[in-house]
Amino acid sequence: MGEWDRVFRQHLALPPHPQRGRARPPPRSTAFRCVLKYLHGAALSQGVEYQLRLSLFDATYHHFFGRTWRSSWRAAGAAPPRSARAAFNEVVYFHTSLNHPGIAAVVEVVVMGGKGDGGSQHLSCGFGIIPLFHGGSEVTDPATEDRALKLYHGTPRALLHPRFQDPVEKNKYMTVMEKSHLQYALKSHQPLEAIFHLLPENLLISGLQTVPGLLPARGDTGDCLQKPRLMKTVTCYLERLFIRLYPSLEEFEEELLDLLNSDRLLQANTTPDGEEVVVRERRLHVGVHNGLRFVRAPQVTVLVPEAELSPGGSRGVPSSGARDAGQALALRSRIQLSEMVPHPAFGVCFQLEYVFCSMGRAGGKALSGSARGEAADMRSVRWAVWSPVPGTGDTEVVLPLHGGARRGPCRALVYQTPLSSRSSRQGKHVESGTVQFHVSTVSEEHLVTAAEILCKDRDESKQPPTPSLRVPTPRQVPVSPRGPGLSVSQLVASPRGTGQTLQQDAGITHLEADLGSPDAEPCASDQLRALPFTPLQLPMAAVGLQACSSRVSLSRASLARLHAAGFPDILDYNQEPVEISEPVELGSFNLRLEEADPLQGNEIVLQFLAFGRDAQGSTEGPWPRTVFLTFQFYRFPPVTTPRLQLVSTDRGPATGLAVLAQLLVRVNEDGTLSTRPPGLQLKYMVDPAFLRPGEQRWFLRYLAEHSLQIDVWDGDSLLHVGSAAVKLEPLLRQGQRAVRTYHELEVATTEYEPDGTVMGREALRHGALRPLGVRVAVRGRLHLCLANVGHPCEETPGQLPSQTHIVTAPDSTVTTPRGSWRSPNTAGGGRTAWARRLVDVDNELEAALRSRQPEGWPKQRTWDLQVINAYRDHIKGESIYQMLSQAITATRTVHAVLGTAEFFEFALKNPYSVQHTVTIEVDHPELSVILDPREWRHFKELTKSVTPVEEDMFHLRDDLKPQVYLRPSETVRIPFKYQTFSADPAVVAAQGPAGLGTGANADTHSLGKSGAKQTKLIQVSFQVSGGKPIALLRVKVEPQPHVVDQTFRFYHPELTFLKKTIRLPPWHTLPGTPVGVPGGQPEMFVRCSDPDIICETKSLGPGEPQDIFLKVAGGPSPQIKKFFVAIYTDTWLAAPVQIWQFYLHSLQRLDVACTAGQLTRLSLLLRGTAAPRRVQAFTSHPQELEVDPNGAFLLPANGIQDLYIGVRPRRAGSKFIYLNLVDVESHQLVSSWLLCLSCRQPLISKAFEISLPAGGGRGCNKRITYTNPYPSPRLYFLCTNRPDLLQFKEDSFEVAGGEVYTIGLRFAPSPTVGEEEILIHINDHEDKNEETFCVKVLYQ
Repeated sequence: MGEWDRVFRQHLALPPHPQRGRARPPPRSTAFRCVLKYLHGAALSQGVEYQLRLSLFDATYHHFFGRTWRSSWRAAGAAPPRSARAAFNEVVYFHTSLNHPGIAAVVEVVVMGGKGDGGSQHLSCGFGIIPLFHGGSEVTDPATEDRALKLYHGTPRALLHPRFQDPVEKNKYMTVMEKSHLQYALKSHQPLEAIFHLLPENLLISGLQTVPGLLPARGDTGDCLQKPRLMKTVTCYLERLFIRLYPSLEEFEEELLDLLNSDRLLQANTTPDGEEVVVRERRLHVGVHNGLRFVRAPQVTVLVPEAELSPGGSRGVPSSGARDAGQALALRSRIQLSEMVPHPAFGVCFQLEYVFCSMGRAGGKALSGSARGEAADMRSVRWAVWSPVPGTGDTEVVLPLHGGARRGPCRALVYQTPLSSRSSRQGKHVESGTVQFHVSTVSEEHLVTAAEILCKDRDESKQPPTPSLRVPTPRQVPVSPRGPGLSVSQLVASPRGTGQTLQQDAGITHLEADLGSPDAEPCASDQLRALPFTPLQLPMAAVGLQACSSRVSLSRASLARLHAAGFPDILDYNQEPVEISEPVELGSFNLRLEEADPLQGNEIVLQFLAFGRDAQGSTEGPWPRTVFLTFQFYRFPPVTTPRLQLVSTDRGPATGLAVLAQLLVRVNEDGTLSTRPPGLQLKYMVDPAFLRPGEQRWFLRYLAEHSLQIDVWDGDSLLHVGSAAVKLEPLLRQGQRAVRTYHELEVATTEYEPDGTVMGREALRHGALRPLGVRVAVRGRLHLCLANVGHPCEETPGQLPSQTHIVTAPDSTVTTPRGSWRSPNTAGGGRTAWARRLVDVDNELEAALRSRQPEGWPKQRTWDLQVINAYRDHIKGESIYQMLSQAITATRTVHAVLGTAEFFEFALKNPYSVQHTVTIEVDHPELSVILDPREWRHFKELTKSVTPVEEDMFHLRDDLKPQVYLRPSETVRIPFKYQTFSADPAVVAAQGPAGLGTGANADTHSLGKSGAKQTKLIQVSFQVSGGKPIALLRVKVEPQPHVVDQTFRFYHPELTFLKKTIRLPPWHTLPGTPVGVPGGQPEMFVRCSDPDIICETKSLGPGEPQDIFLKVAGGPSPQIKKFFVAIYTDTWLAAPVQIWQFYLHSLQRLDVACTAGQLTRLSLLLRGTAAPRRVQAFTSHPQELEVDPNGAFLLPANGIQDLYIGVRPRRAGSKFIYLNLVDVESHQLVSSWLLCLSCRQPLISKAFEISLPAGGGRGCNKRITYTNPYPSPRLYFLCTNRPDLLQFKEDSFEVAGGEVYTIGLRFAPSPTVGEEEILIHINDHEDKNEETFCVKVLYQ
C-alpha cells in the first residue's frame, strides 16, 4: 500500500462549502487549462526567486477549497523598461461543476526571502483573482488567449476577512500593485473530460505530474494532460471473501451495540426504555481507487455470518479454535472488477458498514418484523486497501483492517474499538480484524456472463432440492452487478423477477443479483451529484390582496343611513361640503391635467365609517366587539388607530351575526363610547413646498398605480381579523377642486398552505414547480370614504431645494465668522449677530472668571480683562482653524429613502499652483465614492447629467481610501452615492398587535411636520500630503419614510428559522419597471433591511420565473420582527421597483394530536410578569377551542398558573389555531401560542344518503336511531362538523341499557347545488367518541 498511500496523502483536498451542495450544478463539470506565462512589473527584484501558488476560492462564502498548486522557483531577470520579469510557462489543469460567478482561482506570488539567522523564508508579496465564470454558467471569455492579471498588495488570506466584498471592484480594502501584472491564458479543455473518472473535481494538477491510469505523454512536451491517453484495464474477480473481527464476531458486535445503545440513551437523556439497538445488516463496499478518487462507484454487497451459510460450519476457512468457528462474515457472491489498471497506485478499497435500528423486545428476543418500519442508522466500522502486485495470477490475500481516526478513501468516520477492550494476546496487526479473499484474473473459466449464470440457476431452481452440506462452486455464485449501492428499502424489499436464485436468511432478503435495470450505467464518480436546482420549499405566490375598484352604487336607503349616522362632512377649500361622486374608470387619468392644476396642494382625507360581517363569508371566526386599523400612506409614518367599537345603527353594541354594517365609534380611556361624531377621519397634507425635487410627479404616480393596504385587528383579542386594499387612483382630482368617493372593501384573511417538499421525478420535469395556492376567506366589509381637497400652494424659492446634482465648493476668499448668524432680508444685506450669554458661548471661560474674585472693583475688572485676553490667545489658533474650515466647507442635503441611491457630484478644485494627489476620506459607510465608471455613467443617465465621465480616475491606497490626481488649479467632479438598506427606527414605527399606540391621535399629518426627520451629518475630507484639507463636504442626511408596495405576515414557532420561497411576479407587471428592456427578461436583485436575514434570488433557468428565498431567525414569543425587502431590476441597485414589508410573529408552538369531533384536553403553563395583570385568553377558532377560565382572571406577578384548553376539531387534517393571552386593561399582548393540530378521521360505523332541494326553502327533518350497546344507562352528547347545515333536536340524550333512541335531525337548505358529507359524532359523558355516522347529502 506504499505507492497508493503516498499518492492518496499528497492529494488530500478541502471540500467546497457545504452550502454549495444546495446550489444548482450543471450536468457535467467544466474542464479548464490555465497557462501561467510570466510575472512582470516594477515590484519585482532582479535575481530574487519567485513562486506562483494557485488555489480555488468561493467569494460568496469566503471559503478556499481544493488543494493549493505550487510552481517551481524562478529567478526574475531584467526586462525593459526598468522592470523585472520572471518566466514560468507552466500549465495547470482542473475541472469543477461549481459554475457560479463567485468561484475564482486565486494566484499568490511568493518570494524567497532571507532570515536573520542566515536561513530563508517564504513571503507573500501579492495576489490576483482569475474569474472562472461570469453571469450564469458561461466560462469567462473562452476565446481570449492572453490576459494581464491585475495584482493586489498583501496576501490572499485577506479574502477571508468579513469585509471583503464581491466583486473585487467594489472592495475598498484592496490596493492594486502599480505597473505589475501576471500574463496568463485560461480556456476550457475538452480532452480532459475523458479522464474525469481518474481526476477528482477541484484538484489543481500540472501536466508534468503523474496521474495514475494515464500513459506518459508522447514527444518532448511531457504534458500528459494536453491529450490524455488511458492505460488498458484488466478484469479481476474477488471470491471466497471472509472478514474476521477481533476478538470474535459475537463479542465485537455485542460491544458495539452496547456503546450505540448507551449513546442513544445519552442523546435522548432518558433511562432504559425497553428498546435496544440491533444489527439489521452488514454491508461491504468494494471499489477501485487510483489514489485520487474512486474510478467507479463502489459496489455494495451484503455479508452474512458464516454460521448462517450452512449448518456444517466454516467452509474450510482456517480458525484459531472451536470457539472461533463460524465467527466470520462471508460474502455469498463473487465481485467483478473490470476497471483495474496495472499501476502501483491502483488499489481495491474495502469498507465494512453496519446498518442498525432500534426495536422492542418480546420474551427476550428481538422483533425482527418491526425493524422494517424503523429508520436505519448506518455506521462504518472498518476499511482496508489492497494494491495488487503486477504479474501475479490467482492468489489468496489476507489484509489487516483499519479503524479509528486514520484518513481513508471513503471519507467517513470509522468506529474504533475502545482501548479497554483490547487484549495483549493478539498482535497489533490483527487487533482491528482481517479481510481474506481469493483473487483471479480473466480466464476461460470466468468468461461466463451474468445472464448465463442466471439462466443456469433458473434451470436448477426448477429441480427438486437435494439435501447437501456442500457449498456451491464459485462459478455458480452470481456476480455482483454495478450500481449506485443498496438502499435500505431495496434491502428489505421482496425479490422480483424470475431470474433469481436468492434465498432469505434471518428475515433479510439479498438482492445481490438484481439491483435494478440491467442496462443502468455505472456512476462515474464517488461523489453524489446534485440534481438541477429546485427549491426545497414550494414557492408561494407573491400575489397580495387584489385592490378592487370598489364601484358601489349607493341606494337611497344606504345614503339615508349614512346621512342619519351623523358622520362629519368633508369641506373643500371654500368650506363647502364635498359631494360623493362615482369613481372614474381606472386607468383614464391624465397626468398633464394634474400637473397643470392651479391647486397643487393636496389634502388627502381617509374617513373610516363602518365595518360589517360579509353576508356570504365564513362564520367560523369570532366577530370582534372592537377593532383597530394599521396602514401606511405614501411616505408618512405607519399609523395604528385607536380602538373603535362596533355599534349598530340604533347606537347599541353590535350583537349576533348581523349582516348590516356597524358604525365605528371611538372609545374613551375609561371604556365608554365617545360623544364625538362616529367614524375616524385622518388627514394627510401633501404640500409641494415640502416635497423633494420632482417628487410631485412621483406622488401623482403613486396615487395612479398603487393601492392602500389596511390591516384590521380585533381590539380585544389582538388577533388579525383580515386585510383590505383599495386603489388610490380615485384620489386624482383631474382639475376639480375636490373629489370624494365611497368604497366598500372586502376584508379577507390569506392563509398559505403548509410548507411541502418537491421530491421524485416531478421535481425534474420542466415547468413542474408551481406556486402554492392561497386560501382567501372573506371576513367582513369595511366602509370608508376617500377624499382629496385641493389647496393653493405658496411656492417660495427658499423652500424648494436645489435640483442640481453638482455640489460646488465655496470660494476660499469669502470667510464666514463662527457663531449664530442671521441674514435678514434687508436692503443692505448686512449680517447681524445676536448677543448670547457667556455661559452659552464658552463654559470654560465663564468658570475661569468666577474662580477668583479680587477685592475692589478696579482690581476685579483688571483681573477679568487679563483672563479674557489670555483665553483669547489660547483659543486663537483653534478659532482661526474653524473659520478657515468653514470657508472651504460645502453642504449637501440628501433626502434618504430606504434602498434608493442618492447620486451627486462634488466639484473639487486644486487651489494650489502645483499638482497634488488628493485622498478622499468618508466617515460613514453608507456614503461612498463611485469608483466604477460604468456605475458612474449609469447614474448620470438616470439623473440626466451632462458632465463628462473619466475612466480610471481613482487609485486605491493600501487602506482602500480613493485618491485622485489634480493638476495645478484643476477642477474635477467626484461622484458620490448615498444608499442605506437599514430601516431607521424613527422612520418605521412599530405596527401591529403588540400594543395599541397613540400615533393616530393626531388627525392631521404633514410631511413637513413629520417626526421622521432625524438629521445625520457625514463629513467628507479631501486631503493632500500631510493630512492638509483643501475642501470639506458636509452631507446632511434627512431620512424619509418609504413607500410600502406589499405586506406579508407570517406566524411561526418561536426561536426557529422561517424559510420561505416567494415567487416573484412577472417583471413587466411591477410598477416602476422600465419598458422595452433589451435582452428579454432582466435579472432581479433583492436587498434586505436586516443584515442578519438571508435574502437572495434564485432563477430556475431561462424562461422560468425567479424566486426570493428568505431565512429569518424568529425570536421569543410574542415578539414581532419587522423588516423590508427591496426588489431591483438594475445591476447597480439605483432605485427599487418595489419594497415589500414583512412581519414575523413568533409564537409558542404546541403540537396536538386529536380526533375530529372528540374533545382533547390540554393545559398550558402561564408565567406572570413583574407586575400582576388582569388577563384573558382569546382564540381564533372558539368553536373548536375552549379555554378555562374563559373570562378575565388575575395573573399574579412572577407566579405560575395553568390555563386549561379543550380542542374539538371539526375536520380531519392539519390546521393552525392561534391563542392570545391579552392584558384586558392595557390591551397588551402578554403571550401567544400557535396550536398545530394533526387531526385524524374517526371510524365511521354507519353511512346514510339523502337528497334535498337546493336554492332555499324551509329545510328538511329526518330521524335516525341509536342503540345503547351497554347494559347500564348512558348519557350521550351530539355534535357535527357542519353546524351550518345540520341542527339537532336535542344536543344530548340519555338512554337505558340496550334501548333504542331516535335522534331528530334538521337539515338546513343549501344555496348551491352540490354534494356534502356531514358527520354526526355521538360522544359519551367524557366527550369521547363512541360512534360516528356519515350522512351524504345531495343538493339538487
